Amino acid sequence: MQHTVREFRIILPMLVDEYHVGQLWSVAQASKNETGGGEGVEVLVNEPFDERNHVPSPKLQAGGREFTTGQYTHKIYHLSSKVPGFVRLLAPKGALEIHEKAWNAYPYCRTVISNPDYMKDNFYIIIESFHAPDNGNSPNIHGLTGRDLSVRQVVKIDIANDKVPAKDYKPEWDPCLVASPKAGRNPLPRDKTGEWMNNVKPVMCCYKLVKVWFKWFGLQKRMESFILNVEQRLFLNFHRQVVCWLDNYYDMTMDDIRRLEAEVKEELDRQRTEGQVRGTVATDKDDEQS
Repeated sequence: MQHTVREFRIILPMLVDEYHVGQLWSVAQASKNETGGGEGVEVLVNEPFDERNHVPSPKLQAGGREFTTGQYTHKIYHLSSKVPGFVRLLAPKGALEIHEKAWNAYPYCRTVISNPDYMKDNFYIIIESFHAPDNGNSPNIHGLTGRDLSVRQVVKIDIANDKVPAKDYKPEWDPCLVASPKAGRNPLPRDKTGEWMNNVKPVMCCYKLVKVWFKWFGLQKRMESFILNVEQRLFLNFHRQVVCWLDNYYDMTMDDIRRLEAEVKEELDRQRTEGQVRGTVATDKDDEQS
C-alpha cells in the first residue's frame, strides 16, 4: 500500500505577492491561537536556506521551475488533545509530538510533517504548495506522473460558501462579511455556486498537493482519511482568515514579517507553558468522521 494523494485548490481574491506576506503573517497569528496549556507550536529554526545550508532533498520543483533559495523552518507541534481519541489511547506518552520542516521558496513551498521519535518511517505528510495567478484551473501544476497522478483526487475549496463547523465559525473570519478598505476589496458573495471564483479580480490559487502515509495495521485507511479531513478543515479556516486579515498586513514588507516572527517565537515559548489548551481540538465527532 502506498501514500494517499489529494490536491486541494484554494482560490483567493488577492495577488500572489499579497499572499506571500499574508500567509506568513497569518501563520504567526494562527500559531498563537493554537498554543497554550502545555501544547502548541515550538519554533526550533527559522533561517534562510540555499544550495549549502538546509538543502532540500529532493529538489524543489513546480510550475516548470526549480527553486534553490528561500526560508527554512523547523517546528515541533505538541498535540496531545489535537488527535482523535483512539490514537491517544494507543500512542505512548510523548509520541504526540509532530515535527514540521518547511522550505519556503515562494511561490513554491514544501512542508514535511513527521513523528521521528515514535512512528519514524511509518508516518509522513508532505504538502507541496504552489501559488499561481489563476482561478484553480491548471490541470497538473505539480507535474505529477504515474501512480501519484492516477490516484490524485482534486478538491476545490470555496472560502465563501463551504460549510464551516459551528465550533470554527467567527463572523470576523467570514469573507462574506469582512471587507478590506485598505485594498479596496468588498466581501465575497454568498451564492453557493462558486461563480465568484470565475469573476473576481484580482485572483490567485493555492495548489496544495498533500501526500499522506500512516502505516499502522488496522488503522491506516482510517487515519489517512482523518488526516486529510483535518487538513481540509485547516485549509478552509486558515484561508478565510488570510482574506479577512488583509488590512492587518497589507502595508507590511518581508523585513516587517521577519521581525514579527522573532517576536512571536518568544511569545509562543511563554504561551506554551501557561493557561489552557487553545485552537483546533479533536473531538469524538471527529473520530466518527475519520
